[in-house]
Amino acid sequence: MEQSPTFFDPTLFLLFGFMILIYFLMIRPENKRRKTHQEMISSLEMGDEIVTAGGILGKVSKITDQYIELSISDNTKIKIQKTSISAVLPKGTLKSI
Repeated sequence: MEQSPTFFDPTLFLLFGFMILIYFLMIRPENKRRKTHQEMISSLEMGDEIVTAGGILGKVSKITDQYIELSISDNTKIKIQKTSISAVLPKGTLKSI
């Protein structure tokens, strides 16, 4: 006696369950993190105090499409990619350090 293949195979449910688990544990949180990071970058303004991924603290002095000019001391300015910004600090943080 042969059994006809059924649509409700337990193996398919297990595979589908793993796919849903991977989505909710890995893909969705990464998309949320990327979205909040992009919102943070797009809301940057001149004079904002930021921290880069490398740990450099500075004040935004110029903003272009992909780069930001960061003033890290009185006569020192560097250009960094917008994607390397780690966090925006509250105003006055650099003076208090």
